[in-house]
Amino acid sequence: MQYSKLGKSDLEVSRIGFGCMSLSGNASENELIIEKALDLGINYFDTADLYEHGENEIKIGKLLKSKRDQVIIATKVGNQHRKDGNGWDWNPAKEYILSAAEESLKRLQTDYIDLYQLHGGTIDDPMDETIEAFEILKQQGKIRHYGISSIRPNVIREYVQRSGIVSVMMQYSLLDRRPEEECLELLKKNDIGLLGRGSIAQGLLADKPAVPYLNWSAVEVGHAAEIVRSITHRHNSSAQTAVRFVLQNQAINSAVMGIRTLAQLEDIALVADFPPLSIQEMELLLRVSPAQYYTVHK
Repeated sequence: MQYSKLGKSDLEVSRIGFGCMSLSGNASENELIIEKALDLGINYFDTADLYEHGENEIKIGKLLKSKRDQVIIATKVGNQHRKDGNGWDWNPAKEYILSAAEESLKRLQTDYIDLYQLHGGTIDDPMDETIEAFEILKQQGKIRHYGISSIRPNVIREYVQRSGIVSVMMQYSLLDRRPEEECLELLKKNDIGLLGRGSIAQGLLADKPAVPYLNWSAVEVGHAAEIVRSITHRHNSSAQTAVRFVLQNQAINSAVMGIRTLAQLEDIALVADFPPLSIQEMELLLRVSPAQYYTVHK
């Protein structure tokens, strides 16, 4: 496994990260998968208080408690479950973030969170108040670093200028190259790490039947998947090629993958050590997926 320093932080994250939201097996199956992930060198585990009403944090806390000093635990905040259990509301308020962090620490069975991320964000948020909450938590030693999970360029720009974020989590894949418009260069210029999600586009670049995705028709998605398959001659799967495409971009520190099974884990974890795609292979992939642009939140 290869590792990458996450922006200005002291976090050395595995180039393949574990997206814990997909961890859906029983306790013994989950334990096997996490143990295997650790054996394969994965040290970055990403969850959120939103997932499974906090149960996902509880799972991860139990599974990683004995390995706490060996792993980087990231979680997210900002989506507040309603008391009646019917959905959630966006809440970036200082008071809520401070209280939510305490609850996440309890569920994760840890004294600190390595990377605490705002789970979204809008341009109308009380950003100074939100940032103050993260800075307080950092001063208290309850979080080591903080970041934001967002695909909105206008929001990302504000946090880059006004806060001490060390990372941004963004969707990025062959079928979603929108971050290339300005965000990748902006983050690189400001030494802010980038965590990629959605590398295989909901499985459409792996083995799922083609359906419309973002502004791509089902036919276009199918064609892109076919091209990915056509250059897997030195790889074992289309998913590996799709992830290798993401990691090829020097701005990406880690591709955070939702993993449900041991087979998926073993397939994806190998990608970090693969040789780069050739110039010809990259040209072929880039041709099938021209540059894209955000149409809102710019």
